[in-house]
Amino acid sequence: MMGGVRDRGLRTALDVGCGEGRFCRMLGAIGIKTVGIDPTEALIRHARQQDPEGDYRIGRAEALDFPDRSYDLVISYLTLIDIPDIRTAIAEMCRVLVSGGTLLIANLTSFNTAGQPNGWVRDADGNPRFYIDHYMNERADWVSWRGIGIHNWHRPLSTYMSLLLDQGLELRHFSEPMPVGADPMKAEWHRRVPYFLIMEWQKPVS
Repeated sequence: MMGGVRDRGLRTALDVGCGEGRFCRMLGAIGIKTVGIDPTEALIRHARQQDPEGDYRIGRAEALDFPDRSYDLVISYLTLIDIPDIRTAIAEMCRVLVSGGTLLIANLTSFNTAGQPNGWVRDADGNPRFYIDHYMNERADWVSWRGIGIHNWHRPLSTYMSLLLDQGLELRHFSEPMPVGADPMKAEWHRRVPYFLIMEWQKPVS
């Protein structure tokens, strides 16, 4: 994901939902001045401990405390699924982008979230199956990740695409990457049900 931002003259970035600050540190290492925001105080505290010189703030995507056209790059890495008011959040991310700026998104695929919270189950013959249901209905489900309960939103892909297009953004890249160096069985499951997607959108020059 970082490979797409090198050597493009980007100077400033905002990481929305930065967590413990991994992407902020990666961007800083290639000379991009980055601010990370997250609503979880414990994660921001950890980010500051890992990177005392970094700029990490408590904040929410739905109410970005920055002027219009502040950043060359806005990153949303696996955060859209956590945001209840996605319409306001996307509008805010676009607002703080400079003219010609880039919005880089990684998100769980809507195929994946439509199968939650059960995901993979065994059928009557014992074979693993991934059941998708109520695809067009937006909803929030509790899922477990590494023993942590997370409130994830399912939305059809058309919801995300429509909201981004309504902001006047232009799609520059779309992919559903496969895991590299993963356990072969897990890789096969990702071939059957794509896990996440990457999108790069550009704000038109004005």
